[in-house]
Amino acid sequence: MRDLVHRVDDRVDALFDRLRGDPLADRVFYSASALGDFGLIWVVLALLRALRGRPNDERAALRGIVATGVESVLVNAGLKSLFGRRRPAAVIDHPHPFRQPITSSFPSGHATAAFCAATLLSDGDELAPVYFTVAAVVATSRIHTKIHHASDVAGGVAIGVVLGIIGRKLAPLPLARRKLAPAGKGRTTSSPTRRTTTRGGR
Repeated sequence: MRDLVHRVDDRVDALFDRLRGDPLADRVFYSASALGDFGLIWVVLALLRALRGRPNDERAALRGIVATGVESVLVNAGLKSLFGRRRPAAVIDHPHPFRQPITSSFPSGHATAAFCAATLLSDGDELAPVYFTVAAVVATSRIHTKIHHASDVAGGVAIGVVLGIIGRKLAPLPLARRKLAPAGKGRTTSSPTRRTTTRGGR
């Protein structure tokens, strides 16, 4: 099983070698990786949702920010210490400023935070595709920058989604109140008309 994981990691890394060095790809992925540091991008997106002012937006934003902090502690102080996996051997020159983490490679904290936050922020929001697209770019950036194996990212995605679902269960958003029209309002009633006939006695 371990050999299979290593082979998959190597193949995915080889695919990203085609993109590494491309100015646009480097700019996008290195920027995404930097924005994912300490869950920054998710705090920003949560605050933007709060500013939209719809029912549940503030609660959803607060839940997302709190979950980002809880997830960071669980993953960095808990899960990573259990695995102690080495990170990929960096044989590339990073074209942009880059923060080099020293924790275990598995799971990817960026991927975990991204999909945990996306799962929570998308709850009751039509912008769900946006959240998950950003999450995918942030998670993928960790492979492009050669700071994580593909399996680290895949594991982080799975853990993040599970944590997000748990967060939804533990702190559900209240249902928006429905405005019900008063009974009978706007309805028209009709009463049957009785036709009477008279018979002539002529």
